[in-house]
Amino acid sequence: MAVQDGFTHHTCVYSSDEEFLAMAVPFVEGALRRSEPVLVTTTAHNLALLDAALGADAARVDRAESLYFGRRPPQRVAAFHRWWRRRARGGGRPRILAEPIWPGRSAREQLAWRRMESGLNAVLAGTGIWMICPYDTRTAPAEIVAESLCTHPGAITGTEVSPSGGYVDPHEFALRCDAEPLDPPPPGAAAFAFDGALRPLRRFTEEQARACGLTGERAALTVTAVSEIAAHIRDHGHGDGRAAVRIWTRGGAVVCELHEPGGRADDPFLGFRPPTLQARTGDGLWLARQVSEFLDIRDDAGGCAYRLQMAGARVFEAI
Repeated sequence: MAVQDGFTHHTCVYSSDEEFLAMAVPFVEGALRRSEPVLVTTTAHNLALLDAALGADAARVDRAESLYFGRRPPQRVAAFHRWWRRRARGGGRPRILAEPIWPGRSAREQLAWRRMESGLNAVLAGTGIWMICPYDTRTAPAEIVAESLCTHPGAITGTEVSPSGGYVDPHEFALRCDAEPLDPPPPGAAAFAFDGALRPLRRFTEEQARACGLTGERAALTVTAVSEIAAHIRDHGHGDGRAAVRIWTRGGAVVCELHEPGGRADDPFLGFRPPTLQARTGDGLWLARQVSEFLDIRDDAGGCAYRLQMAGARVFEAI
């Protein structure tokens, strides 16, 4: 398996356990022979297959079930980054086998994960990570499997690597994902004019979050996320630091939008890079992405909208 310097990102389309192992075993064993750090995050079934194939060497592999290794794309990127920061110090090229899980995800969630798969090429550039993302044709939708050639520069079968003929630049791919405009806030949305002062905005956001049924940590996280976006607009935006704020509920979720007149989104992955991988200008948006369900940043005719979605009061989280 030949790789190049910098972040290397391959897709592996497989349709049987044997095809999965034909890629995974040489990839992992190659890392172990070179004393390189290696992480495998895939299904419980595939982890068991790989354990059996590796024997005693399985204990030398970092592992996690994909369902629990970052529930949402921003958390997944943060998990990759934490592992890289912890393990890259030992020398050698870090390797990650990372399988996205598609069944059970809504169309909105699938779009976010597809966008992330492409965005990794920009977000993790310079880390030196070699990542392979397996796609199981038995469970992943056919259109998503086909699209993996657009989001990964290379494709691997067994130990053979070939260029992905359909690869799309991640910035262009992100623009495709964001092509559909956001629907306008409803007429009854609570409104606030942010003029650069954070304290009144925090008070308004807390009042509205509680009016929407959020309490405790959820209300506090909503206030924090909105404040971080507002501080980004004030300190790093393209307008005069002001924003029109709207808060409403939709489908059980709480939606908060800050619209910056004259603003624009220069980087479609702003806030996806962990603080050590991006300019300080995106730190607040990184935090907002970590605590929210979705954060959409879209240009429109009047400026730039930052739309945050938080889980509603009736979402049950098992402990």
